Amino acid sequence: MQVTEEDGGKLNAFAREPRMVVMEEGETRSAGNRGLLIAGAVLVPLLVVLAAGISH
Repeated sequence: MQVTEEDGGKLNAFAREPRMVVMEEGETRSAGNRGLLIAGAVLVPLLVVLAAGISH
């Protein structure tokens, strides 16, 4: 972390951010991201059905 001191003596801490990754045009996402997307697409409707079943 980078820490700076203001005029009034207060300290400000800035988080160290990771480097940005620039994707080239046509580059695909990783298989892990795709699996997470599919799991989310399946989980959301299941939760909606579960909530509807509980409310009735």
